[in-house]
Amino acid sequence: MANSRRVEKLAALLKREISELLVNGIRDERIHQAMITITSVEVSGDLQHARIFISLFGEEKKKDQVLVGLEEAKGFIRAELARRLQMRRSPELVFKIDKGMTKGPEVLDLLNALELERKSKDL
Repeated sequence: MANSRRVEKLAALLKREISELLVNGIRDERIHQAMITITSVEVSGDLQHARIFISLFGEEKKKDQVLVGLEEAKGFIRAELARRLQMRRSPELVFKIDKGMTKGPEVLDLLNALELERKSKDL
């Protein structure tokens, strides 16, 4: 089991390198149909699994194609990570859509409504 500092360092490296690969390393047109942002990376304690949370901005139909493209590019991404980070085994990658980015505006609207309600009660 790796220590937490090593897990955090690997997560940061994975985020940086995968971001670089998404911009410059992958030629699959499906991946470039929507704007992809890596919001966070979670690495397991044994460094064998990594969950990459992404947010996608674009049309819904194209978002599905981006996810298919990412799934098909997983092997290439793992091989490139192993080469760039000089790892014997790169972690198994799982791409997940970060729902927090879409829920953010809803939460802000609720907070603003509560603040307006509180101000109206104070008057």
